Amino acid sequence: MTPTMEAMRLHAPREALRREVLGVPAPGPGEVLLAVRACGVCRTDLHVFDGELEGARLPLVPGHEIVGEVAARGEGAQRFALGDRVGVPWLAWTCGECAFCRSGRENLCDGARFTGLHRDGGYAGYTVADERFCLAIPPEYGDAEAAPLLCAGLIGYRALAMAGDARRLGLYGFGAAAHLIAQVAVHQGREVFAFTRPGDTAAQAFARKLGCAWAGDSTARPPELLDAALLFAPVGALVPAALAASRKGAVVVCAGIHMSDIPAFPYALLWGERSVRSVANLTRADGAAFLRAASEARVRPAVRTYPLEQANAALEDLRRGALEGAAVLLP
Repeated sequence: MTPTMEAMRLHAPREALRREVLGVPAPGPGEVLLAVRACGVCRTDLHVFDGELEGARLPLVPGHEIVGEVAARGEGAQRFALGDRVGVPWLAWTCGECAFCRSGRENLCDGARFTGLHRDGGYAGYTVADERFCLAIPPEYGDAEAAPLLCAGLIGYRALAMAGDARRLGLYGFGAAAHLIAQVAVHQGREVFAFTRPGDTAAQAFARKLGCAWAGDSTARPPELLDAALLFAPVGALVPAALAASRKGAVVVCAGIHMSDIPAFPYALLWGERSVRSVANLTRADGAAFLRAASEARVRPAVRTYPLEQANAALEDLRRGALEGAAVLLP
């Protein structure tokens, strides 16, 4: 009898995920079959669900913050042993040959493939992944805790690196990514200012509990000008707002994979050698570096867990901003 598993699949944009019984996939050469222990629910999953990202292979099992146990290995796969616990991030495969790949910028590879977009992800009992792009999970993290580290944490860490040595740091959108990277930044001795949805006093209190020096509405001016701002909310209007809150020479980093249009703003906001840049995906080196940094800073993810069959509810809670930290599905 062919082994089966439960999965939540997307058949069309903005159509509720369907609970289905599928065959357990077989790992190909260089791949591992993972029994999924936990899968984070990321804002990128919402962009996939809404049809805002090109190239989605439908029907599709979403999910790219996967913690799983190696259940089988394909031909030539030797990096991990059976029973090892590994993480599967957004970046699923790159060509390894283009100028970007050869220069350590595999995140920009034009041929890259992504988990939960081009390949089935972790909203299921099992998934397969290229073992070269899997990450070893630090033992101090439980399955549900580790899941949001694999995208929210990684993208946040890459955005933080783009802030350079900025001492006064603004985080716009205090969700899964911001609550993780705030802990790293505080550990590094930076002064962190958290910007939330207007009126979200619960998120502001949560930010202060994690060590942020100030927390307020995204429309507010901080008590002091910022050296850098990291934008995790996919709201284009926050770009001029962050520029207005930043000192000369500051950088505003747009950390989302999708964002609403940035409105026109006066050149005076950009003048003074301020800059705006984006973060695109991640590299395997980012993954290793962030997981080390998270362990050193003793980052503790705040998670709300849901049974796999409640994936639609988890996505809706994320959309409404009804989460403190990150949502995680448990098969």
